[in-house]
Amino acid sequence: MHAHTHPIATEPGVASYQLASCHYGSPGSGKKVYIQAALHADEVPAMLVAHFLKRELDRLDAEGRVRGEIVLVPAANPVGLSQIVHGMPFGRFDLGTGVNFNRAFRHLADELKPALAGRLGADARANVALIRSEARAAVARWEPADHTEALKKTLLGMAIDADIVLDLHCDNEAVLHVYTGSALAGRVEPLAALLGARVLLLSDASGGEPFDEACSRLWWDLAAHFGPDTPIPPACAAITVELRGEMEVRYDYARQDAQALLQYLAREGLLEIPQGPLPAPLCAPTPLTAVERLDAPQSGVLVFLKALGEQVAAGEAVADIVNPVTGVTATVHAHHGGLLFASTAHRHLLRGMHICKIAGATPFRSGSLLSQ
Repeated sequence: MHAHTHPIATEPGVASYQLASCHYGSPGSGKKVYIQAALHADEVPAMLVAHFLKRELDRLDAEGRVRGEIVLVPAANPVGLSQIVHGMPFGRFDLGTGVNFNRAFRHLADELKPALAGRLGADARANVALIRSEARAAVARWEPADHTEALKKTLLGMAIDADIVLDLHCDNEAVLHVYTGSALAGRVEPLAALLGARVLLLSDASGGEPFDEACSRLWWDLAAHFGPDTPIPPACAAITVELRGEMEVRYDYARQDAQALLQYLAREGLLEIPQGPLPAPLCAPTPLTAVERLDAPQSGVLVFLKALGEQVAAGEAVADIVNPVTGVTATVHAHHGGLLFASTAHRHLLRGMHICKIAGATPFRSGSLLSQ
């Protein structure tokens, strides 16, 4: 294993940050995998999973059982990890700009289109190599405006040419679920089964330029631009894994999740370890456009009538909002049926605040599909 330290926005007289990455195997010897944990810095379960991944990858690399290249970033956001507000960690948004740490990544497709014009041919493998080379160069040309952009450039620079990108997050309260591109469903279904994911959500463009789509969406955007006579496969399987809820920081879960990720890498040909049987999937892929978000119609105490992981029928009551002063209770109903897979951990809400998300099967939304 080779460890690297990346300085982030070092200027004399002001705060600076360091990002650590761990590198296994040999670049160019096979597939490349990039794994990062806790881009939202207060999503702690991901970092514990990364701890177990690192321990196993250290051992496997020392034994010569890594095939290809694996890059692991165990704590992807030193900027967010340093942010404390009134004694509480605050790692989802950059306090300096208000920007979500997992938004506004550089989407390279439009920049690459003129650079690739007239240079792609009928050989898909050669096209992939050329696109990766141009993408690396485009990230290198990015001139960050602030320390958070410097962090984003560093992360994207390590991931932009990977075959597989695993971005480890968690939700506020949730069952384990996964996001990926529509074109990648078949490749990601084994990972969802290994993790025991209850929801596998697909989209071509979810809005806001999150990290996973900065790595993967450029491939189908370029394929659409250059047309069917120029073969451009979806060469990067970028996957966001939501490791349940923020408070579920447990050794048993972390070991289980790390083993599932290692099994997936073995199936993808990157690790020489015994492979167990693929578990039966707990869900089928469903579109992100079929996810219903429920919000509070009034202020008050939130009381759930349905539990995480339960199926909800269209029109069924999901939660009550009880105003403790007036006694008025507003019951919130689902408009669409599906699985209640994520919810807020707060139990007093102001009007308009998020309550929960329900994953259905029939698309009904468009535009920006991710919560802020």
